[in-house]
Amino acid sequence: MISLPRIPIIGQLSKDPIPPGTNILVEFDPASQWLNTSLTIAAGWMREGGSVSYVAHSLSPDDIRSQLRRLGLDVEALEQKDRLWITDLYTISIGQKSKEKFTPESLKVSDLSIWIAREAMVESPAPEFLVIADNGSILDRFNDERNWVEMYLTRPIPMGKPRQMTQLIAFTSGIHSNWAYRQLEAAVDGIVDFKIEEGHEPARDLVRIRNMRRVRFDRKWHELSVGENFQIRLVN
Repeated sequence: MISLPRIPIIGQLSKDPIPPGTNILVEFDPASQWLNTSLTIAAGWMREGGSVSYVAHSLSPDDIRSQLRRLGLDVEALEQKDRLWITDLYTISIGQKSKEKFTPESLKVSDLSIWIAREAMVESPAPEFLVIADNGSILDRFNDERNWVEMYLTRPIPMGKPRQMTQLIAFTSGIHSNWAYRQLEAAVDGIVDFKIEEGHEPARDLVRIRNMRRVRFDRKWHELSVGENFQIRLVN
């Protein structure tokens, strides 16, 4: 078993290691640096020996691979070794047929629930895996809100615990009902926020841990910087 790394960026804000099997809800402003951060996190985790399952809603698989290469990874080798899995929900969301190995037939909750049960609800432990779902809010375009929230509460969120996989499940802030956010927030172990703060020149990109169960953490907002290859770092 490899020595599991801390989650880049988020793990730097916690005073204790975030244990395997932790479910973290990410709520992000659309103009924030969450998507670049998600790929920085993926690259850092794999660079330290872990494996990543990246569930692509907002970014195409080709864009994900391209950015991971910019961050210095041998994407083809990682996929061949089953250390990088890209699940393509993006292509189907724009009405096209995916060429990827991992993709559902539709984004309807009834179909997704069956697909997740078949493809993902495996009981064998995999604590070296980090799951990143970049924007589950996409499902709101194809389903009633209550239905997709209930699916997350009964499928993706519970699946991490028995397998000891750490999960970052992201949603766009401010576009769903208060009921939806509260249901999701109550079901997870931690909540992380990404936002952009106006009133500065230039505007500041910020991140914070709002809550984390069984882990000591820093609740303050922290500034992020964007590097030449769109790598995200904490300022100071």
